Amino acid sequence: MDRVKSSMQQVPNPIPKVLSRRTGAANSLEVEKENFERSQAVSINKAINTQEVAVKEKHARTCILGTHHEKGAHTFWAAVNRLPLSSNAVLCWKFCHVFHKLLRDGHPNVIKDSMRNKADLTDMSRMWGHLSEGYGKLCSIYLKLLITKMEFHIKNPRFPGNLQMSNRQLDEVGENDVNNFFQMTVEMFDYLECELNLFLAVFSSLDMSRSVSVTAAGQCRLAPLIQVILDSSHLYDYTVKLLFKLHSCLPADTLQGHRDRFQEQFKKLKSLFYRSSNLQYFKRLIQIPQLPENPPNFLRASALSEHISPVVVIPAESSSPESEHVVETEDLVDTDIPPQAAVETRFDDLFGAATDPFNFNSQNGMRKDDKDRLIEQLTAEIQTLKEELETFRLESGRLCQALRGRVNELEAELAEQSHLKQQALGESEFLRAELDDLRRVKEDTEKEQRSLTEIERKAQANEQRYTKLKEKYTELVQSHADLLRKNAEVTRQMTVARAAQDEVESVRREMQEKVKAAQDASEQQEKAQLEQLQALQAELHSSRTELDILKTSMLSSQQSGEELSAQLSALESEKAELVESVCKKEAELASIGEELERVQNSLTSERESGVKAAEALQNQLNEKESREQQLESQLEALRWGALQGALEEACRIIQDSLGQLDDPAHISCTSSADYLLFRCQAAVQCVERLQTARDGFQADSAGVSQLVQAVTQFAHLVGDTIVQGSATSHMVPVDQADVLCSSVKACGAEALALLAQLQDREALATADSSKLKEVLEGIKATAEKLRPRGLELQQGELGDLVEQEMAAASQAVESAAARIEEMLNKSRAVDTGIKMEVNERILGSCTDLMEAIKVLVLSSKDLQRDIVESGRGAASMKEFYAKNSRWTEGLISASKAVGWGATVLVDAADMVVQGKGKFEELMVCSHEIAASTAQLVAASKVKADKDSANLARLQQASRGVTQATAGVVASTKSGKSQIEETDTMDFSSSSMTLTQIKRQEMDAQVLVLELETRLQKERERLGELRKKHYELAGVAEGWGEEDEGTG
Repeated sequence: MDRVKSSMQQVPNPIPKVLSRRTGAANSLEVEKENFERSQAVSINKAINTQEVAVKEKHARTCILGTHHEKGAHTFWAAVNRLPLSSNAVLCWKFCHVFHKLLRDGHPNVIKDSMRNKADLTDMSRMWGHLSEGYGKLCSIYLKLLITKMEFHIKNPRFPGNLQMSNRQLDEVGENDVNNFFQMTVEMFDYLECELNLFLAVFSSLDMSRSVSVTAAGQCRLAPLIQVILDSSHLYDYTVKLLFKLHSCLPADTLQGHRDRFQEQFKKLKSLFYRSSNLQYFKRLIQIPQLPENPPNFLRASALSEHISPVVVIPAESSSPESEHVVETEDLVDTDIPPQAAVETRFDDLFGAATDPFNFNSQNGMRKDDKDRLIEQLTAEIQTLKEELETFRLESGRLCQALRGRVNELEAELAEQSHLKQQALGESEFLRAELDDLRRVKEDTEKEQRSLTEIERKAQANEQRYTKLKEKYTELVQSHADLLRKNAEVTRQMTVARAAQDEVESVRREMQEKVKAAQDASEQQEKAQLEQLQALQAELHSSRTELDILKTSMLSSQQSGEELSAQLSALESEKAELVESVCKKEAELASIGEELERVQNSLTSERESGVKAAEALQNQLNEKESREQQLESQLEALRWGALQGALEEACRIIQDSLGQLDDPAHISCTSSADYLLFRCQAAVQCVERLQTARDGFQADSAGVSQLVQAVTQFAHLVGDTIVQGSATSHMVPVDQADVLCSSVKACGAEALALLAQLQDREALATADSSKLKEVLEGIKATAEKLRPRGLELQQGELGDLVEQEMAAASQAVESAAARIEEMLNKSRAVDTGIKMEVNERILGSCTDLMEAIKVLVLSSKDLQRDIVESGRGAASMKEFYAKNSRWTEGLISASKAVGWGATVLVDAADMVVQGKGKFEELMVCSHEIAASTAQLVAASKVKADKDSANLARLQQASRGVTQATAGVVASTKSGKSQIEETDTMDFSSSSMTLTQIKRQEMDAQVLVLELETRLQKERERLGELRKKHYELAGVAEGWGEEDEGTG
């Protein structure tokens, strides 16, 4: 209480102090938040930087704990958005690695917070996708993978970021709906496809022939693959289980696409897992599982029990200086304040600090109602804090309960994995035996595959031959399609007529058979009736005889007479019936005869009409054949006319090319020997194609289109060869130019002669192009002789020559500087007075010039190294020099000029110091060195990046050379003037007479005129020399080849 009283006595008004304590508590939270954000920013910047090394685990772990601390990724994205991810590929690659870790192991809200930046990630992926090599392509693929991962988890929120789920949870995600399982399988296929693409891209970007996994750059590219392996193992396991579930519900044909896609991904994943397990970098960080030799058989439901889920094991990390302390929940409390200090702070918050005692007697003291209100307010805050604390306790209890459930699930999965392991051990012996059998089968299969490959190659060749024959057959079918259709129409009409004629013949034969049968039947019936009539007549005769006999005996017996009368009456009635039937048969026979006559008449008329129709159809067929022959002749005439037109146009093109040789405007056109050689080779190949097309046209005139195309190309190539040969002759010496001009003129004459032979139908078969080929080969030989020497160098020789010339230039400059230093020492030992001063000034400026040239050569080497490294890509340095041969030859020429100029300058300076040389020669050498260095600068920076630091240093060195050259010229002029002042003629004390002076004046005028004339001639000679030097340098360096022969 004494402490309280003393506090009250020291502070006049305690109310503001209590309020300031409340403000201090709020400020402490803000300070804690600032410290958290600062530490997160430091960890993010350390994890994501431009150094090509792998991301350290402690920095990535700090970022992951930060997301759990703030339950989101706002701080992470606030720090990342300030990084230049779009301008540095290594920085973007390491960001993708850290972001992948956050999506897997960070707080669940990281995925939701990151979806706001999906559009930026998509644009960044599209931007990096424009690069075809290096980290740019890898960043584009990695960003697509991360976007796919976020979209998958947004569509399937029950999947955690690390994809670890039990079988029961996997069934609950699908809600026992086959459509959900089907769609989920497709999404997992897409997800796994992105993982495999990144896997393949990283491996293809590394040189696997070296131990890249032990280098920092290799580890930077391989480190993200650990996250890919973890994701891929879970995706493969879930895909297998879902496919077995789908095959139990859907037909096998419906899932054929799923099986094909799984087979493809299984092969890639198995190969990538095997390649990764052999890398030294992964052996100490992760244990990669091996997939089975063959994929699961989904058509057999019992195969699910044989499936073993791949388990990725990450060994426990050993303690190291870099390992950091894992921050728990309790560690997040501010531990800078000791417990006793915390109690005192709470006491001070409630009742004021020790320096602020209660002072009830003070004039500004607190009233009682204010104190009560303050106490109530503080009590309410305490109650609120207690409620928040209770809420935190409940939340932590719930999290602990969830973690315990997760632990139980993991223990159950561990027991299941142990059981599966025991089963796998039991089956291992059986699988080894099967593996031996499969290896033998594989060897047989490989042999069969090789034989099958050979068969397929032969089949492909046969298919190509068949395709060519089919194309020719199609052309023939198209050319005769109309005639075939017309012929088919005529054939159909004749078929109809023949069918009608056959029908009439069959009806006629049937009627004849019926008539014949009826006649035979009637004749047989007549014969039978005649026989019956004769029998009846004989019976009647016998009856009459008997009647006479009975009449004679009638008298003897009346009864027998009555019977005979009855028999007689019956016989008469039967006879009447027979006579009536004979009449009916005769009437039927007469009607059949009439019908037969009518049928015969109709058959005769139909036969006549059928004959007339057949004659008409035959006439139409003859007309069609004659029309077809006319069309064939017309088509042949058109083909020959088209060929004649093409040949005439080809003659005009070649004649026009020959006419350009005498055109004065063509004299200014130039070309290179390389381009002439290229056009000459094309012309020779075209002559061979022309011969082949000519042979095909002779065999079949339908091949006129190929001949017309060959003639057109022949005319253009030969004409271009003539023009380019004439243009090349303008760049070579006179004797070689005359040979080349005569060769191209002979080429044009032979081409016209060949075209004239092709225009004659009789001479077409005997047309010979051997003379034209000989002329073209002669032009090729001439062009080979005229090619620049640098083009004959091989790739390795050209690259070595650049290095040799640059080294020779550096050595020449160093030796020149040494010689100048030696001459300076000699001059100081021998000369005195003005001569020593002049020599020291001149040699000193020459030394400065050599130093400036040395700096320029070194800067040029550095710039060339940057150009080669940035432009060669995957190619070697020598291949880059060979690819850019013109630029390389410019460097070689400039290096030679610098070395030669340094040597000549030293020689001139030596002669001047000895008194044997001329000051003008030294100034000319200085100007020549300035021109040579300017050529080296221009050749070096022609392919350089304008923002390159080495280019800036080269330009600075060039300005230094210019200043040093000006210094040499100035010192030379100054020394010359000093030397000439000592030799000035003095006429003041001369005793010459007026006549002598006049005589010397005339001699001086004569000498001046002679010197002016000589100066004019030397200037003209200098101009001619420069012009000749320019022409020879152009031929040697191959200037103008870029313009492809344009003047």
